[in-house]
Parts: sequence; C-alpha cells; structure tokens
Amino acid sequence: MGCLISHLASKLAFFPPSPPTYSLKNSSDGKLAAVSTASSTPVADDGSLDVLLVDTKRGNKIVAFYLRNPCARLTLLYSHGNAVDLGQLFDLFVQIKANLRVNLIGYDYSGYGASTGKPSELNTYADIEAVYECLQTEYGVSQEDLILYGQSVGSGPTLHLAAKLPRLRGVVLHSAILSGLRVVCRSRFTLCCDIFKNVDKIQKVKCPVLVIHGTEDEVVNWFHGNGLWKMATDPYEPLWIKGGGHCNLELYPDYIRHLCKYVKEMENITTEIRLRSIRQKLRLPKRPHTAKLRCPEWQCRCSKCPEWQSKCPECGCICSCPKCWIPGCLKCLCWCN
Repeated sequence: MGCLISHLASKLAFFPPSPPTYSLKNSSDGKLAAVSTASSTPVADDGSLDVLLVDTKRGNKIVAFYLRNPCARLTLLYSHGNAVDLGQLFDLFVQIKANLRVNLIGYDYSGYGASTGKPSELNTYADIEAVYECLQTEYGVSQEDLILYGQSVGSGPTLHLAAKLPRLRGVVLHSAILSGLRVVCRSRFTLCCDIFKNVDKIQKVKCPVLVIHGTEDEVVNWFHGNGLWKMATDPYEPLWIKGGGHCNLELYPDYIRHLCKYVKEMENITTEIRLRSIRQKLRLPKRPHTAKLRCPEWQCRCSKCPEWQSKCPECGCICSCPKCWIPGCLKCLCWCN
C-alpha cells in the first residue's frame, strides 16, 4: 500500500512539458546544440553555452546547460520546478548569470526535455549527483565554490545533495516544499510513503540557507518555506515576497536584489567567519589570547595545575619561557606564581 501511495505521489509531482520545448543536434564543430522546437533556431548562438549529455548511475542520459561567466567566482547549480524544461528557462539563466556574476549549470531531470528515462524521486537524486560529478571533472568546481539552488520540486534533489556536502558554499530554496505529501495535506509526521522528505534533511545542511517564498503561493503554501527556514542549522535572512505566487517571484525587484546580496556575502565568506558563526550559535567561549602567543617549543608548569610537568627543553625553567617570556599553563591558561 505504501509503495502504491508513493508511486501515486510521484505521478502527481512531475509534469514534464509535452512536447519538449527544445531538441538536441550536432553542430558543425561537433558539439551538441539545443534547438527550439517552436522556431527551429538555436537556443543560444554564442560560445557562452555548453550543452552537455550526462550519464547517471541509474542508466539515464540527462541534458545540462552550462553558462559561463568570465567574472564569476562561484558556480550555481539550478534544479528547476516540476512543469518546465531547460528550453523555457534559458532566458532566466542568462539573467541570473549576469546579475549574480556566477557560472550557472541547469539540468533536466530524467524524462524532461531531451533527457532519457522517466521522472521519479530516485532519478532526480541520481541526476543531481551526476551533474555535480560533471562539474568536478569537467570544470574543476569544488563544493567550496558551489551554491545549490532548488525551486519547488527542485528543492528535493537540492537538499539531498546539500546534506552530503559539508563544505558547500550555500543553498537557495525557492518556493520549496517540506515534503511531497505535505503539499497535499498538512501533516505533523513524515510517512514512509512520502517523497522528497526535505523536512528530515534540512538540519543536515551545514552552509547558510536562503529561503525565498511568496506569501500568496497557492501551490506550495508559505508555511513550507517558513518551516524549512526555522529548521535550518545556518539560516540566512529569508525573503518573503508579499503577494508573490508560485511561479512569478522572479518578476519582483526584491528577488534579484536579495539574491545578489546573498551571493556577494557567500563570495566574501571565509572559514574563519563560518567558524565564528558556528561558535556563536553554539555559544562557545572564545579562545584566550595567550593560547595563540605561547612559544611552540615550551609549555610552562603552573603551581595551580600540579599535574602539568612540561618544562623548557633548553634550560629546564618552570617559570617562564626563555624565548618568548610568556608564562602560563596550557591546561588552565592561568599565570604562573
């Protein structure tokens, strides 16, 4: 019964455009090109677009568009919603690439666009893993320089991958879902037959998470985005677009403005800043200044800490170091008497 419900949920989750809005053909230089099915013209006529065919571990071949920005410091991996394909998203990708100054890769799930196979939850997970591996091998992108972006159903594969990458730079959740069945009915519990159980994965994400949601979203209620934001380990300032629906948030000026702010901060973030943020969240005390100043070749014995037996290797002094003259015990961090 559970498998039947899960299969039904998958059927309701995916609506690939039929027919697809683009097809693939080989160009004169031997590379793949995407051609609009409506106008029979190339989707892009410059060299900034790479059309890729990526093999997944579940035996499907999926299409990916890689848009290069020469000014980019970060790369954005975009997982789209359930009723569009890459042909419809290309113009949006160009705008995001230019405004955010990022490289961008978007992909079609199995069964979408010119990708082979059938759409399913497990296939989307294999799809995004294959695209991430392609970024590593073909473009040299590491997780430290990667932002994952998931829209609607795309939040499922996004959080699936994000939970596995502890050094990821950032995650953006756009009109995201708590889980598949929670879109249909509010539930306080996660059922075994549910799909895209984001509610169980969000706390495993270690990087800053930006949540964007429309307050008038009639497809995925605002409480989904709010719930994910509250459960995030490192939540970034959310963007609640007043009056925004499910498929029109890109039309609001605050959308690109807030995204630009987020990406800029992610560009400037360092390991030191992230550790400081984690320490503040865990309310850990700061390291005493003396711990950084001690001589690395010597550890002083303190009368308040009698079990400490280390001495200066050169003179045997137990009061101060002859090189840096800093007294102190590394266990209790107090001054010698």
